[in-house]
Amino acid sequence: MRTQTHARLIFVWLALLLATSGGAAEPIRIVRIDPALDRLLPRDAKVERIAEGFVWIEGPVWHREGRYLLFSDVAQNTIFKWQEGAGVSVHLKPSGYTGAAPFTGPEPGSNGLALDREGRLIIAQHGDRRIVRVEADGTWTMLVATFEGKRLNSPNDLAFKSNGDLYFTDPPFGLPRTFDDESKEIPFSGVYRLAQDGTVTLLVRDLKAPNGVAFSPDEKTLYVTNADRERPQWLAYEVLSDGALGERRVLVDGARFAESRPGGPDGLKVDRAGNLFSAGPGGIYIFDRTGRHLGTIDLGVATGNCAWGDDGSVLYITAGTTLFRVRLDTQGAGF
Repeated sequence: MRTQTHARLIFVWLALLLATSGGAAEPIRIVRIDPALDRLLPRDAKVERIAEGFVWIEGPVWHREGRYLLFSDVAQNTIFKWQEGAGVSVHLKPSGYTGAAPFTGPEPGSNGLALDREGRLIIAQHGDRRIVRVEADGTWTMLVATFEGKRLNSPNDLAFKSNGDLYFTDPPFGLPRTFDDESKEIPFSGVYRLAQDGTVTLLVRDLKAPNGVAFSPDEKTLYVTNADRERPQWLAYEVLSDGALGERRVLVDGARFAESRPGGPDGLKVDRAGNLFSAGPGGIYIFDRTGRHLGTIDLGVATGNCAWGDDGSVLYITAGTTLFRVRLDTQGAGF
């Protein structure tokens, strides 16, 4: 546990150093493993750096009506907005920790972001250890902060089911000392469902570090990444008719990727055909629905998450200190 905790803390502080010192950018490569990738990612695809100079960015979400991207800088406790032609601006600060005392860890801010069916922003807050909704007038509504009377660890990623239920992961990465933090009240890292009536149900409790979460297009499968350096995995759970989770299978064992690349399995999104686009060690990994590895957008840095944007065929990527985008020949599920 301590090895993983210390490695994550070292990474965040190193990212801060690079962001403030103008560290050299890694070359970008598109690694094509399976010919099926050519139907998703054009041969002449260009990965663009559209904004940089952050610390550790995460949780991107595309606002369709406003045609802009929101994303978290977890270390800076800020949600930024990026819009074509306007660039980057601060959308919300503080975003994840609102306490008066200084936060003693490196990740106080918001992480995963989502929009509900009414277009309201939903925020997974690390420092405040809760999930909140931003109302039309700018006020916040707390959606969930506890399970069975105990404070959550630090909600990480979010995925809405079409019926309005919110599925989320709760590893301790936002606590100052992560797994070893003395304020940790829940002794496991969970995957939960928040129903529309406010009921919170524990779905998974046997993963060390559940992180990214996303549904298949037919919502019969829930994908969860396990950001455990000792057991990095992409997992697929059967979604039962009542919203609970059934049989689990290991879709991808990520050990071979984590051996030589920075980071671990993280946020992910799914296209209309059921292919997975997932942040992972050093970039974005593309798998088909069976777990076959089609290729990788190798960014050379630990990569946090991605989101569909524009008309659904542009993938926005949050990777360390930099925001990227790439146009694809596929569209995100739900667009």
